Amino acid sequence: MNILVVGDGAREHAIIEMLSKDSSVFSLMSRKNPAIANLSKDYFICDILNPREVKSWASGKRIDLAFVSPDAALGAGISDTLMELGISVCSPTKDVADIECNKQFARQLMQDHNIPGIVDFFIIDNEKELRDALRELNYSVAVKPIGLTGGKGVKVSEENILEKDGILDYGKSLLKKDGKVLIEEKLGGQEFTLQAFCDGTNLVFMPPVQDHKRAFENDQGPNTGGMGSYSTGELLPFMKKLDLNKAKLTMKKTIEALKKERAEFKGILYGQFMLTKYGPKIIEYNARFGDPEAMNVLNLLNSSLSEIFTRIFEGTLEKVDFLDKSTLVKYFVPEGYPDRPVKSSKILINEDALRHKKIKVYYASVYEKEREIYTTTSRSVALCSVDENIYVAQKKIEECAGYLNGPIWHRKDIGTKELIEKRINHMNLIRGTI
Repeated sequence: MNILVVGDGAREHAIIEMLSKDSSVFSLMSRKNPAIANLSKDYFICDILNPREVKSWASGKRIDLAFVSPDAALGAGISDTLMELGISVCSPTKDVADIECNKQFARQLMQDHNIPGIVDFFIIDNEKELRDALRELNYSVAVKPIGLTGGKGVKVSEENILEKDGILDYGKSLLKKDGKVLIEEKLGGQEFTLQAFCDGTNLVFMPPVQDHKRAFENDQGPNTGGMGSYSTGELLPFMKKLDLNKAKLTMKKTIEALKKERAEFKGILYGQFMLTKYGPKIIEYNARFGDPEAMNVLNLLNSSLSEIFTRIFEGTLEKVDFLDKSTLVKYFVPEGYPDRPVKSSKILINEDALRHKKIKVYYASVYEKEREIYTTTSRSVALCSVDENIYVAQKKIEECAGYLNGPIWHRKDIGTKELIEKRINHMNLIRGTI
């Protein structure tokens, strides 16, 4: 089968690695990812957000199935463009990708259909309403842009913004830029990600994952696209089975509501939750795999991803098998990241040594020049370890970190016993069990 994948990051590297096991992969990239190029039967560099350029390349190609991966490409309607060419597509159309691309739509959908897990929120379009909402929530808020921000636009009181004036100013700046701003209650608890394959009706859930957004160790510094993530089988260490079941119900109800209001959602639904003392609350939805979370779950997949994608398109999704193991992903990023990243620095990756140690390496935002790999200003390379025990997986990655050389760094604390136990204790404190 010939499968087209749109996207060029580490997430897409992981997706294409799985697809290439039993299919021929064609790739559309905005820049050449050398690892994706090596795995692809053919690739093409273009503006993957431009429907006209995508259509020009894909017309007449013998593509059996297409999967559009990045959020911005989904928001640009690239799935729709490929469908217009008669290609079978297993990623969401622009209409239903609004569950991610338009936070106002997502919140109002949950409110209108009484979907569990919703938070208190206000959609604001003027300064008076902004001031009123902040006062009503006692300035304990999350301030969010309405549209896509690459995981970096949300600011939370007492974390990113310490003063009331700063919260107000940020809300005003979003009003000026977008005309609207989303104000939500600030949640306390532990975040986790639950992803699911969806064929429009049926959801098949993947193991839950915990991402680490903060740039620096001990969860300090600004938010990033994600510095690393881990999974530990059916449940994360701070979760209960009831928590997982409630999160699943929230996502099932959301798919049902989308089908009633707009159309069937086919592809990957990603729910970012905060586990609170009242159960899981939805922070936001994504209409695609998470990054880095895709690398966690795909390395546990014991079924053919090509077959899963085919069943998503056909509406015949059934059971999917995952290994009952732990995974750990760590991103290596340029010196100075995230505020002043140094770009165009050469990095050396000893892939043979990593392969010998059974550590997967995924290329993210890098480029190749004269067979050498260079950084850009974003996350560079991810390492993934799979093991029966999360702490063994953590030890393996740290032992192999020396196989990456150059001006790059990573968070060493992700996956450590100290950090995971801290999160378990935090959740126990919130539940009132200690």
